[in-house]
Amino acid sequence: MRFRPQTAGPLNALADALLRAPNSLSRGERELIAAQVSALNECDFCRDSHSAFAAAQLAPGMALVEQVRADPDTAPISAKLRMLLRIAAAVRDDGRAVTPALVAAARDAGATDVEIHDTVLIAAAFCMFNRYVDGLGTFAPDDPGAYAASAQRIVEFGYVPPS
Repeated sequence: MRFRPQTAGPLNALADALLRAPNSLSRGERELIAAQVSALNECDFCRDSHSAFAAAQLAPGMALVEQVRADPDTAPISAKLRMLLRIAAAVRDDGRAVTPALVAAARDAGATDVEIHDTVLIAAAFCMFNRYVDGLGTFAPDDPGAYAASAQRIVEFGYVPPS
């Protein structure tokens, strides 16, 4: 992001709009979707950073994030979030894998059309972000705790640096 500020600005604005703007999904839930897609894409940097960002905004924190990353079907999350994570995983595989049945199941679980839309866009954007980060060989600390400081900054200020 520091290398090309002219592209970093729009990318950070997109992340801010998707993950922090007012929404019926909490910021923590949206970060969890980003973390899960990043985990499925094996993008260590995005997986660990967005896991930390989700944990900082969800109770009971990292324990929940790790349960979701291990198995979203048995994690203690709402049926709605579980279905949205299924949609995100389908997007990650192939956008055409988001079937009418998946959308109907998400709606049946209480997801709104805006939540479904935003989940698809978060998943699609994170496929791009993951490839961007990995394609440029971004350094990813091995210690997930290394992301705690940036988590606090993101929670407080967001993705667009204050001017």
